[in-house]
Amino acid sequence: MKLRALILDVDGTLADTEEAHRCAFNEAFQQLGLDWNWSPPTYAQLLLTTGGKERLAAHIASLPVPPAERRALTDRIDDIHRAKTRNYTRMVLAGEVPLRDGVARLLDDAARSRVRLSIATTTTFANIEALLRTSFGEDALDRFAVIGAGDQAARKKPAPDIYEYVLRQLNASADECVAIEDSANGLAAAKAAGLYTIVTPSYWTRSEDFSAADLVLPSLGSADKPLPSHAASLIGSSMLGIREIDRQLNAVRECE
Repeated sequence: MKLRALILDVDGTLADTEEAHRCAFNEAFQQLGLDWNWSPPTYAQLLLTTGGKERLAAHIASLPVPPAERRALTDRIDDIHRAKTRNYTRMVLAGEVPLRDGVARLLDDAARSRVRLSIATTTTFANIEALLRTSFGEDALDRFAVIGAGDQAARKKPAPDIYEYVLRQLNASADECVAIEDSANGLAAAKAAGLYTIVTPSYWTRSEDFSAADLVLPSLGSADKPLPSHAASLIGSSMLGIREIDRQLNAVRECE
């Protein structure tokens, strides 16, 4: 069976966005008079909770404050998140969040190979649009057959909802598609939807458990930054492309 579509996560997978998200949150806190500051270790722990609003709720739940103050802070989550999104979008549009190595090359390879591209993420559509337009130009959204954003799924990753939504919109079965992720929550969501899943861990997720992944690579690889020899040996190439993905899928099918 031929590969029909790649389904890609955004944050940490297309681009290492999490530092920009962290800075955008901290800027929002300052703008709204909150004396919070999320350090890299704190934010790394918060990333175990999927979704920006959900991270804010988890942070508020951890604060040693009276119940009335906790309720008041919880009521502010939407406003905090809107301010954070504005800050993050400004940073992306300013070109401060480049794509990860090999991403643009793989997307071009998919287009040449007539493999459809789609997105399955828990981030907002505004964040997706800013990153794609900055990276690929004004017609960037047209490159993707389906864009599944956080508001289109009842449950966030690690639940499979967003992947199931994308598969329905693609009118494709899970064994015709491949997911590319960077986190344990994303991996769990993709596998629960029945997808062959490739993981390229980011700085923020590299210590997570990816034992359930079908393939783990440090990056997608490029001519300027080829995969290290131990990773290249897994796919028979210094860069992951559609040919290499097809080869991996065929090997799995032969074992079934």
